[in-house]
Amino acid sequence: MMDTSKFFRLDGRIALVTGGSRNIGKWIAQGFIAQGAKVYISSRKADACHAAAEELGPNCIALPQDVSTVEGCRALAAQLAERETGLDILVNNAGVAWGAPFETFPESGWDKVMDLNVKSPFFLTQALHELLKASASPQQPAKVINITSVDGQRLNPWDTYSYHASKAALIYLTKRVAAELIKDHINVTSLAPGAFASDMNKAARDHGDDVASRIPAGRIGNPEDLAAAAIYLASRAGDYVVGATLTVDGGLVNAELRGSIDG
Repeated sequence: MMDTSKFFRLDGRIALVTGGSRNIGKWIAQGFIAQGAKVYISSRKADACHAAAEELGPNCIALPQDVSTVEGCRALAAQLAERETGLDILVNNAGVAWGAPFETFPESGWDKVMDLNVKSPFFLTQALHELLKASASPQQPAKVINITSVDGQRLNPWDTYSYHASKAALIYLTKRVAAELIKDHINVTSLAPGAFASDMNKAARDHGDDVASRIPAGRIGNPEDLAAAAIYLASRAGDYVVGATLTVDGGLVNAELRGSIDG
């Protein structure tokens, strides 16, 4: 008889969540901890990182680091290697957005977004490859979860040119890296949030009712929605999911696609 009692448990697993001091990263870290994992969180601001770890309890450890550069990614991997012999779950969540009119959109805004949102997930995964392989097995694959966005799947009304491009790129990069790392029993997937009240999504944060009126589910997402989706991908329940993007958006993307088809 099938034993489903541990499908979503993460007991004994070691996880690292970048951008883990607030919002989506913090929600995911909290969810992993509740399911039994030991979670390292990283963010650029050391004080915020340590404060979040203290709030989340003894199974959360702060590893402050700026992963916007390859050197920072390698430094974070080295920090973790000093503490652990393997890594079960990596969540590449650190990200940034930039908005400006097309005519004046600056190179600095383009590079900052593309570096953190696309380059860093690749090079951090590369830097942590050996630790991920050390924990991975056919019976229990290691997991890499890239946090993308519905903005990589459809247009939003804002002038966030590099953000759109970066999230679409990361969705496809997820597929390519997944095809490579599956041979090492490392499952790479992506989680694409829709409207959640975060510092990245100020419209949902500050005008939630208005945003909710355009979502088929009739509400914006909450922390439990995001944490549960990440737990699914990280746990036994998601062991046969490879290279896919799980969209958590209350039906927004599918509704827009249906509108395009019907129109």
